[in-house]
Formats: sequence, C-alpha cells, structure tokens
Amino acid sequence: MADRPPSSEPSPPPQSCNFDAEKLDLKLSVTLAADRDAVDPVVRSVMNVVREMKCAPGREDDIELALTEALANAVVHGAKNDPSKVIECDVACDTQHGMLIVVRDPGTGFDPAKIADPCQGENIYSSHGRGIYLINQLMDEVQFHKNGTEIHMLKR
Repeated sequence: MADRPPSSEPSPPPQSCNFDAEKLDLKLSVTLAADRDAVDPVVRSVMNVVREMKCAPGREDDIELALTEALANAVVHGAKNDPSKVIECDVACDTQHGMLIVVRDPGTGFDPAKIADPCQGENIYSSHGRGIYLINQLMDEVQFHKNGTEIHMLKR
C-alpha cells in the first residue's frame, strides 16, 4: 500500500447529530448582543418555546442551565462583553434525536482540553470556571467546533 501525503484539509467533525430538517418539531434561531443582561431574557424566551413544544419533557431545567452557561461564556469569553458583537443561538428538536442547541460567538476560540477541572486542587475554590463542566454534566453530548467558537449541545 502506497503512503499518502498528509492532507492539508481538516477532517470533518464527527456527525452524531443527524437532524432531518424536514422532520423538525422545532427550529429556532436567535441572535443577541454580547451583553450579559441580554442572556436571561433570551434563555427565558427560548425555554418558553421549548416547554410549549414539549421538546424535552422532564429535561427542561438541565437544558435551561446549559443554555444559560453557554450563552454567558459566549458573551464573556467569546465576545469580551462587547455589546456591538453578536452571539448566535440555534435550537432544533425532533422526536427521534432529541434537542440540539448550537451557540456561536465571534471570538478567537479556545482549546477545551486546556480548561482546568473545577473539581481538582485549588480550582475547587475558584469563583469561576465551572460553566463547561456543568454543560458537560447536564447535556448528553457536547462538542466544540470552529476552534471553540461554536458549541453543540445535545439532549436526548
């Protein structure tokens, strides 16, 4: 077998969330200014729709907290609290796959593997740094894309 030269093309991200656009019970796209005060009203309005559509019966509290953390991280870390920047949030729901939430920020990104474990050592006493840990605990699947500027959260 001949050796192939390494490809300069990045490999595509794993596609575990194959939502069929034709069969969605809910598709919602929201944008908000990168202002911490904008997060709670957006979360409330998204969660009102999620509850009304019965997208994730019994799992709404987990989704609400994960969405709040993801949007807050996007505002604070991705957009550096600059209200002239925009955060995007897409929500999709279908009966077969569950609920997918994607949050995008205009930042430079980060390496999720370098996030300190908030359950270890001195990190236990830190006043911040638990958002991604919480998201991972609350959602069934979490993936980062586009150099960490996009988070995909799945709740089955």
